[in-house]
Amino acid sequence: MTFLKSWKTRQPQFLAIWLATILLFILSPILARGSVSDSSILIVFSFASILAIAAVGQTLVIQQGGLDLTVPGVMSVAAVIVSKYPGGQNGELLQWLVIAIVSGALSGLVCGVANTYFRITPFVATLSVNALLYGAVLFMTKGTSTQAVPALLGDFAVGRVAGFPNLAIVAIIVVVLFEIAIRATAIGRRFVAIGDNERAARVAGMRVVGFHIATYVVAGALYALAGVLLAGYLGIPSLLVGNSYLLPTIAAVVLGGTSLLGGAGSVAASAIGALFLIQLQQVTLGMGAPSAVQDIIEAAIIAVGMGLRLLPWRRLFDNSTRGRREVNP
Repeated sequence: MTFLKSWKTRQPQFLAIWLATILLFILSPILARGSVSDSSILIVFSFASILAIAAVGQTLVIQQGGLDLTVPGVMSVAAVIVSKYPGGQNGELLQWLVIAIVSGALSGLVCGVANTYFRITPFVATLSVNALLYGAVLFMTKGTSTQAVPALLGDFAVGRVAGFPNLAIVAIIVVVLFEIAIRATAIGRRFVAIGDNERAARVAGMRVVGFHIATYVVAGALYALAGVLLAGYLGIPSLLVGNSYLLPTIAAVVLGGTSLLGGAGSVAASAIGALFLIQLQQVTLGMGAPSAVQDIIEAAIIAVGMGLRLLPWRRLFDNSTRGRREVNP
């Protein structure tokens, strides 16, 4: 009941992306024929699910006033681990899957410690760790192509339940769990409070440093999970398979309504933002536009979203109402 009440009171600020996504799907067949066919929808939902899981991690970091640039590196390392080291054997998959997730969590731990204890800005800390992760990928593979993932992972990633992609089911589970955890638990309320006002949270005795570090750790694990699922879906992932996921995760967060300055956010809205981005990509490609157009759109979304957040809306509103009162005394 508490969760439903919290959802009702906070949902309006994150509603726009839901309406925009519905409108995009309505217009898609008009703009690009075949963009909502059965096969196209399956592809969109599969890739959107992978992006949504990574975007959940990015949302958590941004809610704490940070920014995580390790997304491509963590995803690439996780993909290499589950494709190279199991040797295609299903029996070896579980242990290497766990190692892949732990590697993402460890990278998040390094970022969190660098940011909190050594006062290195999130941009510099995560960018540096991402470079180290790229180096780890080249070290593990010697610069050669990766191997095929075990059949069990590949079958799961492309499988469906009652026509619904398994990847979408995993994404929904992740989103629901984090929505409930943030909105309906004491830890979640402290998490939001720290993101809203870190100084006040410190005065209230909250463990700000612990929350910041834990956020990066959880986010890293989520990026790794996304990398594992992406590797399974592709079968034979490229060396830097996560390279194209950095901008989209940030754009999905902005589209979902979470401020890049930190504070309240919605992982569900970010997940819908991921779906919007992937469907938009299908439409732009269906219209014959080059893939570079998608990068331009994502960059524009981030720039506009950041600009809108920085505008002094309250001052503009007060000036506007004051001007109307002067005109109509």
